[in-house]
Amino acid sequence: MNKERPPEPLDFFIWTVEDVGMWLEEINLGSYRQIFKENGVNGEYLEGMSMFTTEQILRFIRRCHMKWGDFITLCKELRRIKVACLKGEQKVRRPWWAPSCLSVVFVKVAKRNRQSRVVSLKLEP
Repeated sequence: MNKERPPEPLDFFIWTVEDVGMWLEEINLGSYRQIFKENGVNGEYLEGMSMFTTEQILRFIRRCHMKWGDFITLCKELRRIKVACLKGEQKVRRPWWAPSCLSVVFVKVAKRNRQSRVVSLKLEP
């Protein structure tokens, strides 16, 4: 991701820990940036939070020393970017991991099917 501009909602589930930190700054929760980094909170983790049990939510709040109001803000902002992805309100661009030769193909497919998700490639050693 380009460090001069904030991460885009289209890519939130493949955000790095640094991208999450920039997003926290954007939504006025920057005070949690370091603790999220220490706990390895990335986009994949944020995506999975919607399936957390009550116990897991409480554990997350304690581990990150979050105030309830801040946790609610985090959840509302996560919902906002998920909805933007589904409605197609985000800017369509090639994911960072895709080769540049696929840019045109990716953008055409994404525009045709705004509800499609980008899947990050994870290669196991």
